[in-house]
Amino acid sequence: MAKKIRITIVGASGRMGRMLASVVEEDQDLEISGLIEVQGHFLIGKLANKEISGLKSNLEFSDDIEVALSVSDAVIDFTNPETSVSIAKLAARYHVVDVIGTTGFSQQQLKQIEKSARETTIIRAGNMSLGLNILTGLARKVSEALDLDFDAEIIEMHHGKKVDAPSGTALMLGEAVADGRGKCLDDLKEKPRDGIVGPRKKEKIGFSVIRGGDIIGNHSVMFAGMGEQIILQHNATDRRIFARGAVKAVKWGITASEGEYSMLDVLNLH
Repeated sequence: MAKKIRITIVGASGRMGRMLASVVEEDQDLEISGLIEVQGHFLIGKLANKEISGLKSNLEFSDDIEVALSVSDAVIDFTNPETSVSIAKLAARYHVVDVIGTTGFSQQQLKQIEKSARETTIIRAGNMSLGLNILTGLARKVSEALDLDFDAEIIEMHHGKKVDAPSGTALMLGEAVADGRGKCLDDLKEKPRDGIVGPRKKEKIGFSVIRGGDIIGNHSVMFAGMGEQIILQHNATDRRIFARGAVKAVKWGITASEGEYSMLDVLNLH
């Protein structure tokens, strides 16, 4: 019997953490080796199978990430930028695969993650959904094929509690469109429109943000030309798609060399 891949889940008691635990446990090739929460969390020391419905593992919630990583092959992290940077450093120290689903990083934080990736395999994506990453690859290809007579607009919709805008996924799509044009998103991103802003500049990439209800995540990339529009769209209806994508990233990362990768690498979409 092949050895199972041991995975630590950070933020294990949260909505995403619970889903990750469930998906990992369902996979015969994987096992949970650590369930991490912040220091002082009320669940520290309690059995996870008493808190997470359907979980069979008798592991306790812990706040000792280093102990968990010392017996793990990989870590999955959907937390916040500051925490993710710290975990990346520890992943490098213990040489475990680090799958990061966190968004909202500053350029300085991204440089720190890049540095950690010199010592281990890091897979970072603004969205772990397999379908969304296929959309990202398609957006880049379409952008490569079209000239600037087609205006690029990205429309994203999320639930009303989401705090960042545009979403990390929308920015990931914007980066793909910019890459297709041979430029950086920072040079092409249109500022939020409000008031008399003048006519649209051809080369810019626009973003529209919608917040409301319990929308999990809907993303569209529109290329609008004269007399025609091309619209690429992905709608998320189940949050488990993000957990399944993270698990696929772990399996891919186990055999990858050190470095920073994206889900486009995992899906061989470059």
